[in-house]
Parts: sequence; structure tokens; C-alpha cells
Amino acid sequence: MNTEKTNTDSDKILEINNLSISFKNQKDWTEVLHHISLSVNRGEILGLVGESGSGKSVTSLAVMNLLDKKISRQTDGEIIFNGKNKAMIFQEPMTALNPIKKCGGQVDEMIRTHEHLSARQAKEKTLELFSQVLLPDVKRAYSAYPFELSGGQRQRVMIAMALSCNPDLLIADEPTTALDVTVQKSVLELILNIQRQNGMSVLFISHDLGVVHGISDRIAVIYHGDIVETDTADNIFHNPKHIYTKSLIASRPPTDTKPERLLTIDDFINHKDTDVKIITKEQTEKHNRELYAQEPLMEVKNLEVDYALKRNIAGRVTKSFRAVGNVSFNVYKGETLGLVGESGCGKTTIGRALTHLIDISSGNITFEGKNLGLLSKKEQHALRKDIQIIFQDPYSSLNPRKTIGDCIEEPMIVYRMHTASKRKKEVLKLLNQVGLEENYAKRYPFELSGGQRQRVGIARALALQPKLIICDESVAALDVSVQAQVLNLLNDLKKDYGFTYIFISHDLSVVKYMSDRIIVMQKGSIAEQGLAEQIYTNPQTQYTKTLIDSIYK
Repeated sequence: MNTEKTNTDSDKILEINNLSISFKNQKDWTEVLHHISLSVNRGEILGLVGESGSGKSVTSLAVMNLLDKKISRQTDGEIIFNGKNKAMIFQEPMTALNPIKKCGGQVDEMIRTHEHLSARQAKEKTLELFSQVLLPDVKRAYSAYPFELSGGQRQRVMIAMALSCNPDLLIADEPTTALDVTVQKSVLELILNIQRQNGMSVLFISHDLGVVHGISDRIAVIYHGDIVETDTADNIFHNPKHIYTKSLIASRPPTDTKPERLLTIDDFINHKDTDVKIITKEQTEKHNRELYAQEPLMEVKNLEVDYALKRNIAGRVTKSFRAVGNVSFNVYKGETLGLVGESGCGKTTIGRALTHLIDISSGNITFEGKNLGLLSKKEQHALRKDIQIIFQDPYSSLNPRKTIGDCIEEPMIVYRMHTASKRKKEVLKLLNQVGLEENYAKRYPFELSGGQRQRVGIARALALQPKLIICDESVAALDVSVQAQVLNLLNDLKKDYGFTYIFISHDLSVVKYMSDRIIVMQKGSIAEQGLAEQIYTNPQTQYTKTLIDSIYK
């Protein structure tokens, strides 16, 4: 039974006792929460951590009474809320906010729903809330549509909306997952400051144990619908008891060492060897000497890319935006070159320019001695086979109407590689190489998890046997243990086939682990570049120092 009490004498604002939730799957019911119990004290931040499918969001939606009664049911237990108001911040503000209503009006509506205020009074309170959540220009934000604000600004609007009803309990469901590390840190500090000022309780949900440790008083760890461990944040992080908690911590790329392989949950659950072999300083130096004694595989000189903002009636550009300006760097065979920076810094634009997916405004890109700008269309088509890209979103980058086998085979058909029967064999071979069983060839993308879809994206990139692979935020959407699996896979493939990577990410800890050298991008230009260890331990710019300081270690 889901009950709500107004007993303000209780030390616990939220009590979940022996809760079980089931979901309908065609005719059958499947239990996804198994008799879980947890509580949130008054004025406390409780972190709830676990991977996708563990039951985190189901728990939060049950507390908010937002589960669809047609397909879900509470089969046991109770939820007791000892307060007046509770509010929720959702993971993706772009879908949580109404895209056709201005941000200020959406918060006004929430305020007037809960309080008897005039339109003018509601607007005044909204502007006060926008100031409280540190939106840079409150009047502009009030009049803006969601798409006109950055991800971090949209999330601040969501926080303002949640605060508008003066909640006793705030549920934050993955509120920083899609944000850059610096924006993530500022949003977390904002939630922490507001929690302290207002004395409210927070249930903070995330798959990132480092982030949860940085903000929480206590942490509950959930795994396959069971609470497996609850303790203080420091005890969970520094002295975990449950094997799953240990694996979550071990799967994160360390910042002080460089292991040959990252440990995964599978290593712990199946009792595999969990001894970590560290790459020594001498090994790294020897590797770098051999790597940079070669001639560059690719040379980028004075690259500039402009995007058209306005055109006149004749189609000529009258206003443009410079996304990348005067960027120069080399890439060496067998190297992993990291490109790191916040959203909008030009990382993805560079990746797309190198693959000729967008036109460059000026500069030169040379690959194996060939100037890409001087090639004919036929020559460009032939060369594109050697430079492939793994996209960030494994959901949208695969055709939902094609089987996995067809998705992987398609590039080989385009480049007329092999006979039809040989292509089928190559598809099965590629699936094996990325750790998927052959029967996945007959499945469709919606039948796979995010990590499995990303493996398919890697297999598709490998299908053309490229020389250079651009990984564009290719692990950003993955759980920490799945991320570890994919990073291990990329390193294994690099070792076996001599691939060269350009690894694009906003996560400096992941880039440091993967890369030989790092280029730090800021507002379309290179802030600094150098060997990965040097960039991390001795950054030369304040911007890089800020990126490093924003990592929750």
C-alpha cells in the first residue's frame, strides 16, 4: 500500500519498506523491484546508485506515484512520505520541458497550480527562482524556449520548477548525466547549496558512484532490483562490502595510474582474475618514442570551419559562426589522440571535418600524403573507406528497420567488398570480434541494450577495415561497467589490428586513460596539447585545470 502521512515528528522524510513492483510483459508480470527497503532522513542527501535496469528510476517514479497503473503494480510493501510536498528533477530536461512553451511560462504555471498568485506575482517568483538557480540572464531565460538554452541552463530551469512548490523532498533522477564535467559540477554544487539553505531532503539517483559520493551523506546501492548495500558515502566508496559495489568502483578509469585493462562487473561476479596490471612509466616512454619517430598518418593545418547562420535571397551567406578556428595537429599511426573539451568547443566539428561529412572553410587536411581538399569526388569516396567514425548515440545511428546483420553489411555493399556469401561470413566474424554472439545478426536494434548497440556501431566501423577511426563520444551514454567493456574492446582491437584512434570526449578521466596525447579544445581553438600524463599532471592553462578539478575522483 502506498501511503502518505503528515507526521512531522518523524526523523525520516521518506520510508520505503519491503517494496515490490511488477511490470506487465504481454500477458505475464515481471517483478523488477524485490522487497527493497530504504529511508531518507530529514535534511539528508541519500544517493541511490546502480546501472541501467537496476530499478533506480522505477523506485523514484513509485515514490512520486507516476508509474502507469495499466502496466505496473505494487505487489508488496509501502511507501511512507512524512512531508507536505515532493518534487522531481528528470534526467533529460529537453524532453521534460514543453518544447513549444517558453521556460518562464512553464514555471509560472507550476507556481500558480500550487499557490493562489496573480500572473504578475508568479512571474516575480519565477524570476527570483531563476536567480536562485544562478541562470546567467534571468529575463532572457524567462522568455526563451527550451531549445534556445544550453543543457546546463535547461537543467537549472528544471531545478527552479522543482523548487517552486517548496518541496520537503527533492528527487533528482540522473540530473547531470548528459552534462559536461564543469556544468555537472556547477549543477551539483547548486543542488547542494539549495539543500543546505532550504533544509530539504534529497534522493539523488545516478549510475556514477563518483558523482554520488561527491554529493551524498549516505548511499544505497541497487542491483537487479535489490538493495545490496547501504552505508555512509565514505564507507561505500572507500570500504565497499558487496561485490557489485566493488565492481562499480573498479570499473571507473583511474586518474593516478594506467591499467592495461579496466576491470568489469563480469570479472567480479564470475570470480575472474581481478589483479590489475599497471603500465609503467618506462613502458609508456618507450611506446611514445616509437610512436612519434614515425611520419604522421594525418596532418591538419590551420583548419577553420564556419557554419552559416543567415543567407540572402540569392543563397549567399550573410552571417556565419566560426565553430573551429586555426587548428593544427598531427595524428600518428597506432596512436590514440584525445580531443577533450566542453560542448560547443568544436570537438565533433573537427571529427566531421576529418571524415568529410562537413566542408571546411580554410586550411588543409592531409592523409597519407594526400590533400583531401584536392581529391576528386571519386577519390574522396575511396579515401572515406579508410577513415571511419563511431557515433555517440547508438540508438539513432542504427537504422531501426534493418537487422543488426544488415546494418553491419551495408558499408561493405556500398564499397562492393566481397561476394554476398563472404559478406555474411564477415558480419559473423565482426560480431565475434566485438563480443556479440552470431545470432545477434538476426536481431533488430531495439532488442539490444545500449552497450550492445555501441558494439554494433564499432563492428560497422570495422567492416571497411579502416586505418583511422574517430570515436565521437562513443562511451558517453553508457553505464560505467559497460563503458569499461567498450574501452577494453577498443584497446584490444587497436593492439590486434594496429588501428589509429581520435577519441573525442568531454570526460577527461576517460580521455586520459585511452590517449597517448591530448588536445584540449576551448571555444573552437586549441587551449593546449601534449602527452596525456603531462596534460593531466601539469596543465598549462586555467581552463584545463578547471576541467581536471571538475572530475569527481
